[in-house]
Amino acid sequence: MKRHQTAARVSQRGLIRQALAASAIAVALAAAAPSIVHAQAAAKPAAAPAAQGQPSQLVLANATRIVATLEKRRDEFTKNRAALDKFVSTEFNQMFDRNYAGRLVLGRHGRGASDADVKLFSDALSDSLMSRYGSALLSFDKGLKVRVKSETPLRNGQIVRVSSEFVRANGQATPVDYLMRKTGANWQVFDVMVEGVSFVQTFRTQFDAPLQAKGIKQVAADLRAGKMQAQAQ
Repeated sequence: MKRHQTAARVSQRGLIRQALAASAIAVALAAAAPSIVHAQAAAKPAAAPAAQGQPSQLVLANATRIVATLEKRRDEFTKNRAALDKFVSTEFNQMFDRNYAGRLVLGRHGRGASDADVKLFSDALSDSLMSRYGSALLSFDKGLKVRVKSETPLRNGQIVRVSSEFVRANGQATPVDYLMRKTGANWQVFDVMVEGVSFVQTFRTQFDAPLQAKGIKQVAADLRAGKMQAQAQ
């Protein structure tokens, strides 16, 4: 009996972690859309940012908006997966630096690869991730809050690390960090770390062997066909 209870608790923790990871991804999807930030200027944030730089402000403002939207439209999204997919993909396409993230995931396999092949892989990976974790967004706790803790410039300010926490209704906090870089006038997210685990590094490890055996185009095709799935957590 105790063994079954322990297994159930482990399973529950896994579901909670998956939901938090999916929520973190969702926040990342909109973390650098300036027009959305201006539209949400009157929104009440979960907590004041520890740093006042643009990246941290973007994360906080959009985290608040994303979580509020998911709570408000939870019933609709539960009944209508197409609406959820549209919401997530719209946010994703607005800001996530999928090609840069994809090239980082490819690592050594991307050396010498054409921009077209990198895009092929990046798009397939991104769509697989959203398809896999979209439903998990509906499982996060009601009353989830986001607290921005700090903003750290890296590489002479070319990259910024925004450290935050996702605080559940029971007070339990999960650290979530975002790596962002400036492309043109906008800051874009290219990696998310939940409890110190980098999605880019996780994917690089996951796809190393398949890329070695099959190459970029075939792995992208397998992702598209559902023969392979991105497993962030």
